[in-house]
This record gives sequence, C-alpha cells and structure tokens, in this order.
Amino acid sequence: MKVTTDSCLFGAWVADHLTNLDDGKSVLDIGSGSGLLSLMIAQQTRASVESIEIQKTDYLQSLNNIANSPFASQVTIYHADALRFPYDKKYDVIISNPPFYENDLKGLVEGKNIAHHDEGLKLPELLQLIARQLTPGGNFYLLLPYKRLTELLQLITTSSLFINEMVTVHQTENHDAFRVLISGSFNATTTAENKIKIKEAGTYSQAFTRLLRDYYLYL
Repeated sequence: MKVTTDSCLFGAWVADHLTNLDDGKSVLDIGSGSGLLSLMIAQQTRASVESIEIQKTDYLQSLNNIANSPFASQVTIYHADALRFPYDKKYDVIISNPPFYENDLKGLVEGKNIAHHDEGLKLPELLQLIARQLTPGGNFYLLLPYKRLTELLQLITTSSLFINEMVTVHQTENHDAFRVLISGSFNATTTAENKIKIKEAGTYSQAFTRLLRDYYLYL
C-alpha cells in the first residue's frame, strides 16, 4: 500500500498526542495497511500496539515492515476483519485511516475497492466499533477526507462519542482543506478547531516540519 503525505502527517499528529502514553496502555490500529501508523506510534510511546488488516497483501506488507523495525516486540498485527475480530479487551487509544471513497466511482481491482471504497468497513460501523472497544477514559483518532466531515458530524450526534479536536489539512495557504484530523472521546468538550498547511512559500511549513522531523530524514 502506498504511503501518502497525509497518512504520515496523521501518524505524526497522533503520536504527538500520545507521547506520555506508557507501559500498560494499549493502542488499536483499525485497517493498518502498511503498518505505518502503528510503527509511528510505537516509535514515540511505550504502549503496546495491536493492528488489524483485512487485505492479505497489505497484512503481509505490514507484517514484514513490523518484523524489520526496532519495534517488532511492541506491535502485533492480525489478518482479520475488524468487525468480527474476537477482542478480549478494550483499548486506551483507537486509531484509523478508514476507507476514503464511499459512493465514488469504483475501480477494477477488488483489493483497492475494499481499501478505498468502504466495501468492508463503513463509517457508521467504524464508530460503533470504536464506541464498543474504547476504554471509558480513552481517545480515538481518525483521518478523513474533508468532504466526509459533515457525514461524520451527523453520525457522531447519534453515538456516545464526541469530537474534541478537528484539524483541517491544506496543501498550501492557497488551497482549500482536503483532509481532516479528528480526535475524540466519550467526554463532551468544546471542540478545538485548527489547521495545518503542508507547505508555505514553497517549502514545508513549520507545523508540518515539527510533526514530521522525527520521521522524514531530510527535515
């Protein structure tokens, strides 16, 4: 699975929120893809990370990436359907970069359809899974296309979850938002709203650089 700039930004943003997460805490990565998000979190915390990936090719890639990292003992990957997985506990943190293109035109490759078109895990099901598996004091983090924010806000109103922070992601100062980073929990608070521009004046912005400098060799 291709690693994208916005997924790297999401992983760094989540890890930045979790720097004080210590031993005994647990993280669930729903739809791990290449294992990028799990590894970024493992790099910055001492929490145990469990990843679930339904696509066999992505699972094998994730398994290989984790095995060849310094964090192999900290991250466990399962080849499974997250909706049917036999969970034996709840998690302090749940993260997901869920399927992006529900209701958009579908391609010819089935694996990509499942990964990108919500064939296997729709947003309402994801929120229900989060509400079921998150500890009472836990937090969840999502990366979504900005165009799906309205849908998410509507779904949240009928759930037990609340959005605590929203960060819109822009390519530059001249571009509209194309992604949104979501932080939430069971606790109702005033939603903090911020924005991150990936580039300013032709170079990576200070905010982007601060978050990604531990992962990008050339920042």
